[in-house]
Amino acid sequence: MDPQVDRGEKLAKNPWLASGTLAGIALVGHALPAITAIAPLRRRFFRQLSGLSDSPAIALTFDDGPDIRSTPLFLDCLDRLGWKATFFMLGSMAAKDPGLTREVQLRGHEVALHGYHHKNLLWRSPKATKDDMHRSHETLSEITGRSPRFYRPPYGVLNTQALITAKTLALTPVLWTAWGQDWTAKATPETVMGNLSNGLAPGATLLLHDSDCTSASDAYHSALGALDLINDRLSKIAVSIERLCDHFQS
Repeated sequence: MDPQVDRGEKLAKNPWLASGTLAGIALVGHALPAITAIAPLRRRFFRQLSGLSDSPAIALTFDDGPDIRSTPLFLDCLDRLGWKATFFMLGSMAAKDPGLTREVQLRGHEVALHGYHHKNLLWRSPKATKDDMHRSHETLSEITGRSPRFYRPPYGVLNTQALITAKTLALTPVLWTAWGQDWTAKATPETVMGNLSNGLAPGATLLLHDSDCTSASDAYHSALGALDLINDRLSKIAVSIERLCDHFQS
């Protein structure tokens, strides 16, 4: 018997086989964008998603805030260094402290969207993904009076619905070129600096965290302490720091 005919008869007799196949295809389609979380692949094939541009400066970004315990410390340090950065905020954190959210913007920094709750999109349904992004977009827009331009999913993991929703909300997804891995209990300013070293070049985007709400307790100290180390390195090569909106000028 023709194998294709035999398979057709089996599907006809057992529709669960067909539905299982369709479910598998749907799952693959939902999760396929998650492959961009693989940094070498992303840097090679998805330049903008990797935070790479033709800018002579480096974009500095922070995730997971705003946090009243730590974000003001980062703002003061950035003021002292004369740097402006982009803060990918969680809507749930912004809603807790709208005043601090506005202060980030008033001090010249850019507010971007990181979702409402910090959950891996690989395990979230399309509806949950869409609802989370819309809720965060509405929260940040209402607090700041300005729609965010950039979006970064939690853990840097995208799904298909996130890309669809980002387009609907006029959001540009951007991950990073190098990260400090500053979220662990063992992280120090020196280890953070070491992890960022290969990304300290013009056109790159760096990822740090201004909150430890999803990290080891007090882990933010490693990122905060690394800022002066980054400044020392960049001063030697005459490279400046900028926001993503300046990094990717329209």
